[in-house]
Amino acid sequence: MTDIGKTLQNARNEKHYTLDDLQQITKIQKRYLIAIEENNFDALPGDFYVRAFIRQYADTVGIKADKLLSELDEQTGKKKVEETEEEPTEAKTRTEAVRRQQQSSTPSQVSQSFDKFMHYLPTIIIVGVVVIIIGSIYFVVAGNKKEANQAASSTNVSISSDVSSSKKSSKKESSSEEVSSSSSKKESSSSSESSKSSKGQKITNTAVSGSRFTYSLTSPAEKNKIKFTSKGGSAWSSISVNGTANWQGTLQNGASHTVTLPEGTTSFNISLGNSNVTNITINGKKFDFLKENSTLTVRQITVNVANE
Repeated sequence: MTDIGKTLQNARNEKHYTLDDLQQITKIQKRYLIAIEENNFDALPGDFYVRAFIRQYADTVGIKADKLLSELDEQTGKKKVEETEEEPTEAKTRTEAVRRQQQSSTPSQVSQSFDKFMHYLPTIIIVGVVVIIIGSIYFVVAGNKKEANQAASSTNVSISSDVSSSKKSSKKESSSEEVSSSSSKKESSSSSESSKSSKGQKITNTAVSGSRFTYSLTSPAEKNKIKFTSKGGSAWSSISVNGTANWQGTLQNGASHTVTLPEGTTSFNISLGNSNVTNITINGKKFDFLKENSTLTVRQITVNVANE
């Protein structure tokens, strides 16, 4: 009768394998390998593992496993277990059951998840459409409200500007009316004063020297007014009173300027740059200075005032 354990141990030694090497190659625990070499088969988990471990051990060390397994059957007196079995029937049954359950559960779970998604899909679509509609309405209402506020503010601004402009124009009109009325009053009063005083007024030429002319003003008014008017072109004029410059400027065609002489004036000098287009009135009475050499354009006029 063959010693199974001794046969395997001798073969292992010939291969120079230690128990640790054999454990790493076969993945069989070292304690089971020792039990096989000692023919202590009861230490293994069961008959199936006894036959499987002996076969794997034998294949690793290069021995025919069938002969050893036949010897094992004769020693144990038990039926030969089918070598094609790789695991106990009970374990195989459990493994197959678990595998079937996994295979059946995986598509089922996917199907259930897809069914849930398809169930809620219409609700999701409806909610999204409602949110889009509400957002659109909100933006439209907000835009209309903004435009209405802008229109109202522009209307208020235009109304207030119209009111303010009308007020300003009315104020301007009233002020202009007041100014015109006051100026007309002043002009009427001054004209009445000058007309009263200029009735006995007389201007007489007393000397001529080239472009210099001297005149005498008798019976003047209390406040003598000299008015310059440009007709037919522009003209430069100036006037000085008692040796002090009073006014000078260029009058355009149709423009006029009036100078009121201070009280106690004894003489005043007039300079004309274009005497042919310049008219002068003293207290509303025309001063005909062109009758003394009307061909002169530039002239100097001195007027001595004889206050009575």
